Amino acid sequence: MYRKNWFILILNISIIFIMVYLRAPVFSLVHFINMTFYFSLIYIVIFLAMYTMKGGFYDGVTFGFRRFHSVMSKQSDYLEEWKEKPLPSSKVSQRFYKFARFQSIALLTLLVALVLFYYGYQ
Repeated sequence: MYRKNWFILILNISIIFIMVYLRAPVFSLVHFINMTFYFSLIYIVIFLAMYTMKGGFYDGVTFGFRRFHSVMSKQSDYLEEWKEKPLPSSKVSQRFYKFARFQSIALLTLLVALVLFYYGYQ
């Protein structure tokens, strides 16, 4: 898994290079920083959403909505299977969580290094 994370990070950086080359009028460090920001933002949003789900933040809300639906529903559910349904915190894949965490931290570190380099030598 460790090698796969590094391979996908290099793949992400390669995709960033290709997109900057194809989309930007001039290949510059500013355009590369912008595209890196977009990629890191996507990974950070995914990671933070999974972090809050993993921590059980949405479990109470989900349980409440399921209970409300079972009470207000016209068809009576004698088995009351809403109690046994898995909560969002149990659905989070640990493998994908670790992948998203690594990618977001690595791309954010790259972004900070590029910004420091850009403003240091401007």
